[in-house]
Amino acid sequence: MGFAGWLTPLHADPANQPPPLTWLRLLTEWKFDPLFAISAALGLGLYLWGVWRLHSRGDAWPAVRTWSWCLGGIGTATIAGMSALGAYDTVLFSVHMVQHMMLTMITPVFLAIGAPVTLLLRNLGAPGKRRVMRILGSWPLRVLFFPPLATALLITTPFALYLTAIYPFTLQVGWAHDLLHVYMVTVGCLFFFPILGNDPMPHRLPYPMRLLLLFITMPAQAFLGTTIMGSSRLIAEDWYLAFGRAWPPSPIDDQYYAGAIMWATGDLTMGVIMAVFLAQWYADSKREAARVDRKLDREERIAAQRAAASRTEGNRYDDAGGGRAVAAPDEDDR
Repeated sequence: MGFAGWLTPLHADPANQPPPLTWLRLLTEWKFDPLFAISAALGLGLYLWGVWRLHSRGDAWPAVRTWSWCLGGIGTATIAGMSALGAYDTVLFSVHMVQHMMLTMITPVFLAIGAPVTLLLRNLGAPGKRRVMRILGSWPLRVLFFPPLATALLITTPFALYLTAIYPFTLQVGWAHDLLHVYMVTVGCLFFFPILGNDPMPHRLPYPMRLLLLFITMPAQAFLGTTIMGSSRLIAEDWYLAFGRAWPPSPIDDQYYAGAIMWATGDLTMGVIMAVFLAQWYADSKREAARVDRKLDREERIAAQRAAASRTEGNRYDDAGGGRAVAAPDEDDR
């Protein structure tokens, strides 16, 4: 495949098989996929254009957000869809699982930290900002970004995908395979944007509730991963056996590795996400404490100014004679 993979899209199937996957090919193989290529170009171009507009008028934009969006978000999505992961995602279940975890658990986290809605709002005038905020407050987005619903989708989607006929269907039908990629990123964004992002959202839960939702999702990945590892029946058996691969791993070993990847990477990525979440919580707590301190200092200054003004007014009254006490009569005046 090699360079030829750049020339035409590749949806590998038993009749159109790639060469055996080696470690060298895993690191060097690339393919052209219009879905990922166009999405990456638009996402990267529009974001950088927004950052350039801010800088051109002298406004600052955090570099960590730019790097998070461009390298972390767009970069991981491009690797998942156009590297060897994309070239072999229909050939090896384990490769698909790496791709799945990247698109669902890693790419959306970086996209959320990139704060694209905030960048958009800062590039709009007052009418545009009002329109965007009305859209964010509309009932479809309020439903989609409802955290319990997003949590339920994140937990149940892998079970519905791998334990039913949905996954074999996505392997056999090209548009369904592409739609699955879009769905993975979308579900991840619906979950992580309200929890980790800095953008205005229809629902903004307090930190303890966000922490609870993160804890709820962790056991589900591990449970499904161990279930896949221990299964003696192949998932999408007809599809994978039709390849008749003579190169390792065997289909049953490949499925075992896929389950292990879901289990291990699920816990690992959630651990990293938890660390990011706690760092954000700590930073927000410090900012809130600083805000409260500034408010108290401002109230103290106002109270001091009022007290000083009151003393000044009292002194003026005394100087005018209105506040002097009447002297006792002298002996000679009696």
